[in-house]
Amino acid sequence: MIRRAIAAIVVTAALVTAAQGGHELPVYPSYYPHEIEVTTVAPDRAADLLRSGRMHAYVGGTPDFAGTVPETVGAVESLGSFVTARVNPASPHARDTAAACAAVRAAARRTAVNGPMILHPYPVTPFHGDYLHHADRAEAATKRMLEGEAAGADLKLRAAGTPAPQDPWDVAIEEIAVSDLVGGAMTAINGWLGPPWLKAGWYQAYRVLGDGVDGEARDQVESRLRRLQHDEAADAVERINLERDLVADLVAGCRKVVIGYTVKREYFSTEFSAGIENIAYDMHQGFNAPIFIRTVKLKDFPWNGWLALGIGTQPKAAWNPIAGFTDPFGRLIWAAIGDPAALPSPYDAGWALNRISDVELAR
Repeated sequence: MIRRAIAAIVVTAALVTAAQGGHELPVYPSYYPHEIEVTTVAPDRAADLLRSGRMHAYVGGTPDFAGTVPETVGAVESLGSFVTARVNPASPHARDTAAACAAVRAAARRTAVNGPMILHPYPVTPFHGDYLHHADRAEAATKRMLEGEAAGADLKLRAAGTPAPQDPWDVAIEEIAVSDLVGGAMTAINGWLGPPWLKAGWYQAYRVLGDGVDGEARDQVESRLRRLQHDEAADAVERINLERDLVADLVAGCRKVVIGYTVKREYFSTEFSAGIENIAYDMHQGFNAPIFIRTVKLKDFPWNGWLALGIGTQPKAAWNPIAGFTDPFGRLIWAAIGDPAALPSPYDAGWALNRISDVELAR
């Protein structure tokens, strides 16, 4: 019996050695770089560093390339900003709902022609994971925007946030950065990122348009918001209908309206040996998200390595895990040093596990 046991141990050890010898692991320990350098870089300098391969990615901004983008530089696209139109209550175009909506239509068409905005008069976009729950209403809103009666050429527009002109204005156009919208609502503490609905289309619609609703409509919006946040829907169908009803309340009328969105492009080095690969990025935050830091791989290292990132903004917020790291620079730093158990899913409002897990499937 003892001889058989010893023989079994020897054979088992030999089999294990043979299986491991000369083969790489089926799962890499980590692509996570062992050193990450984050530097504030101006757009013109960023273009030179990307072109030369001395910087791997430029987070949040657009490098100032002189001419065409080099072949060794790639780009990813994410949701850049919501574009809203707000009618001046003192304008003659605000005399009734029909006139206000006609003014918004004219402003939206003019803005789409003269700028990078994509006409989409609905606050849930194709960059939201729950867009299919709203696609029919988004298409109907676009049709109304294009076919409905619009105000005349005398409509006066102004950019929100600029000093009010001496001449009367009719409609203010405002761009709301989605990265700030998400970052401003995110809580990161004790390995937890939230709230769970951070990237849901209905929640971002509330963040953008909630201040444009008042009276009884405001009470109804807040009631539906609480039901969604407290998960009071009986099933998935009721929850989806509740989300649609909330957004319908927010887009009713023309006091403040989402008229479209912009797309953000971020650039990274694809150079054959000095570039990066295996890139995941967030549909709303782009590279400034934990999923990017957790997945990016340097081409000249099987794992680990030195990752060089540039960002266009200086650090402003406090550096502490309780109430700090709230600006773009700080969020990028926290994405590198924080270690949450789950990360925001890159494409929807769900979550992705930060670590390998053993999952058993039942048939």
